[in-house]
Amino acid sequence: MSPKLDDATSAKLLLVLCGLCWGLMWPLIRIGLTGLSPWSFRLIGFTVGAATLMIVVKLSGRSLAVKGGMTWVHLFVSSILNVVVFGVLSTFAILTTSTGRVAVVSYSFPVWACLLAWLILGEKLRGTVALGLALCIGGLAVLLYPVIGSAGLTGLALSLAAAMTWAVGTIYLKLVKIPGDMIAVAAWQIAIAAVMLLFCTLIFQGWPTFEPAPAEALAAVVFNGMIGSALCYFLWCNIVGRLPATTASLGSLLSPAIGVVLSALVLGEIPSTIDVIGFGLIFAAAMIVILRRPANIVAAAPATRP
Repeated sequence: MSPKLDDATSAKLLLVLCGLCWGLMWPLIRIGLTGLSPWSFRLIGFTVGAATLMIVVKLSGRSLAVKGGMTWVHLFVSSILNVVVFGVLSTFAILTTSTGRVAVVSYSFPVWACLLAWLILGEKLRGTVALGLALCIGGLAVLLYPVIGSAGLTGLALSLAAAMTWAVGTIYLKLVKIPGDMIAVAAWQIAIAAVMLLFCTLIFQGWPTFEPAPAEALAAVVFNGMIGSALCYFLWCNIVGRLPATTASLGSLLSPAIGVVLSALVLGEIPSTIDVIGFGLIFAAAMIVILRRPANIVAAAPATRP
């Protein structure tokens, strides 16, 4: 009989699984965009994700009830910041630059979250955070220099905007502390995002059409919704309650790392030497910022990524 895993070890294994699944989502987005517009991709993904997560909530005996008008306001604002804007910006970014670059730059959000915590919450900007900020800016400069004047610059700008929006949403959640079950809160955030994407699709694209989307594109978007939004968030909510916040936050960096590797293997997007240097600086910046504190801001961030 094999020995039973202790709670912390099983949580770490779940963290690895969560990072693997999120990392896989990055190349899947690229595959989905071969047959679907960014608006249709996110509309389908959020709809599938919300429905799946709500089914999970009900089957696990949790309640989807939301109490209080202000709770709905907070759910709406956090959904816009953490789900809608991040999802749309990162998806459009992938159309104009490499998937690996989008994954890495998007995950620079811990740096910007700490900077905002200093500006908004009055938290001290210690030397380590300043170092992380300097490394992050250096990494971005390394990535930006080769693409100045090209479409790749747009992709990096959108990725950076996505990271900063995620940081703003994280600070917002820290301020308002939405009450209720974490998984139910996530389900409503994604459901609100699906409704907002329907309106955006109607405005910017017209009534969504899904043909002649190839089977692999449709499979990619359904998998993104069921696994990337629903399963991974369910895993994350179980992980953050069983591991130190720093461990969980560092583990979340598996997503962009795996995204870069899988993008190279699946999509043939081999990073250049300049990319590797830039990626390394941004990863170092994120790790320094996370290790600087008990990473409460980062670990509490919504995990509906990517």
